[in-house]
Amino acid sequence: MDNLSDILSHRDFDTPPEVTAIKDYARRHYDSDVQVTLQLRSIIIKARSAALITTLRLNAPAIQKAADTDKRLVFRIG
Repeated sequence: MDNLSDILSHRDFDTPPEVTAIKDYARRHYDSDVQVTLQLRSIIIKARSAALITTLRLNAPAIQKAADTDKRLVFRIG
């Protein structure tokens, strides 16, 4: 049985490039911070402002292009 240090030593803790690209897009275009969660088939983008989420949703194709991904984008207010 592997111990915890062996398991964690092989894990990559770097931020995925898609997450970094989406956060940079929101900061650059809207001067706002968003939370991004990467899942197997989707990317969840969460922000406090309903107006920001609506604007990001309208710009989903541009966000996907900036993140260089074909995963489904899910937008949440919270």
